[in-house]
Amino acid sequence: MLRIHQALQSGSFPNASKLAAEIEVATKTIHRDIEFMRDRLNLPIEFNASRNGYFYTGEVSAFPTMQITEGELFALVVAEKALQQYRGTSFEKPLLSAVKKMEQALPDTISLNLADIEQTISFRTRAEPILDLKIFDVLARAVARRHQLELSYRKPGAKNPETRVVDPYHLANVNGEWFLFVFDHARKDFRKFVPARILGIKLTGKTFDRSKKFSLEKELRDSFGVHSGEGEYEVVLRFNPRAADYIREKKWHESQELRELKGGGLELRLKLSSLVEIERWILSWGGDAKVLKPRELAESVRVAARRLLE
Repeated sequence: MLRIHQALQSGSFPNASKLAAEIEVATKTIHRDIEFMRDRLNLPIEFNASRNGYFYTGEVSAFPTMQITEGELFALVVAEKALQQYRGTSFEKPLLSAVKKMEQALPDTISLNLADIEQTISFRTRAEPILDLKIFDVLARAVARRHQLELSYRKPGAKNPETRVVDPYHLANVNGEWFLFVFDHARKDFRKFVPARILGIKLTGKTFDRSKKFSLEKELRDSFGVHSGEGEYEVVLRFNPRAADYIREKKWHESQELRELKGGGLELRLKLSSLVEIERWILSWGGDAKVLKPRELAESVRVAARRLLE
């Protein structure tokens, strides 16, 4: 609508077809937006049949601006800072473009000392994933346009990469790590790939229809991070007082239940489908966590502790 306003102000008598071509939208969208501008924003727009285009019948000094409070602007700046970890990815250009469009529509009367925010708020990530930006860009476009891909993919510990033909369904950032959810034609099932392990990528020239069987919620259900399994495990952990406060301060999983213990300790109960990620997490507490259930998790932690001693 701002682009339409600018064209009308230029006095060039643009019509819907010309505007649609320039803005790269359907002519129906232009007609709908002009109707909104005229009826809802009360802009004096009319169509000149002899010039075959729209024009303003009266003076319009500026496009009606969105109303925004200082608090909302502050929140917008904070959100933009939080997205700095995605600088360099294919999301950067659309993000900056969206911010610029919002800036153009903001009223001139709102001001905020950005230097103050710079001094008081920041975001840090412990370990940023290393991404090949060209590969990531192809993945993002393929997911959006439903383009089938052929990947050269190296599993952890493998010397040689495998060739996999996949239908890319979804790119997800889970706890700071990127994952690509696909239908793997070799496995005839849905799988998760790590973009950083993709060594080569190319389009097969085919498109695909999304299966209704795919659900991101289903894929991640009962996982502690991104790894889900076929099992059903009731995990019970006991934390000593030194670690208990840290556990209380976060929601670690949708299923979690906390029980206070005498002396300041804490018991944490979870329902998970896989034990892979929870084992690593338990070991990260360096002995401040004890596994009560299930028995196989307690044994795997015990084996890992022996390896550390060795």
